[in-house]
Amino acid sequence: MDVEEEFRPGEETLVQSDSPDRLYSVFFEDDGETGYFYALNPSRSPDMILDAVQIYNVKNIADRDRTSVVSIRWALEGHKCALLINGYAHAAFDFVAKRGYCRTNFPRFSDPADGSWLKSNHEWTDEAVSWLSTDQTN
Repeated sequence: MDVEEEFRPGEETLVQSDSPDRLYSVFFEDDGETGYFYALNPSRSPDMILDAVQIYNVKNIADRDRTSVVSIRWALEGHKCALLINGYAHAAFDFVAKRGYCRTNFPRFSDPADGSWLKSNHEWTDEAVSWLSTDQTN
């Protein structure tokens, strides 16, 4: 479900959200140095993490001393989600396309041999969040 929380970049933060159908889950984590967004499939225990994308390096954030708002929004069908900070989309996951997108295009790993998830390219496209303007979210 959609969540929204205040935080300060550089302070340890964990914000988690499950898809409306509870098939998938995501979480945003700031460990004090970096911000990452993770895609999970809880039914794949113990290897639940499908992908992770970098959102920021804290040292590069000019206004890190100010409170920000992190939001996780899900499309109605529950197979797409977006991470927004202060209303601006920074990352998205499409669980059907098995792909993550982020503005940093990092990290870039080798794709798994089983074709389970594209990890070699996290390049941003506005199409990844086009549903935000057309879909009613939860």
